[in-house]
Amino acid sequence: MPTSCAGPGNHEHVVFTNDLDFSALLAHTVATGPSVVQIRHQDLLPDAVGTLVVDILRETQSALEQGAIVTIDREQMRTRVLPLGAK
Repeated sequence: MPTSCAGPGNHEHVVFTNDLDFSALLAHTVATGPSVVQIRHQDLLPDAVGTLVVDILRETQSALEQGAIVTIDREQMRTRVLPLGAK
């Protein structure tokens, strides 16, 4: 699994956050990157979410390399390809 992801527009990063600001900014600007992984959990410690996050990173690697937002919570995982809102 790569430590950074090369997507369109040379955005070679994945931002990990539990804040919605990065996704809102990407949607507003119709940007193609960087990819974002949003973790929507109360407990963000590795013991609580580490295994889940690693499994989902493996599952979504290709989308993250192309540019995507992956949202993780206890019940589900959702992947949205960037740019958001593109017509």
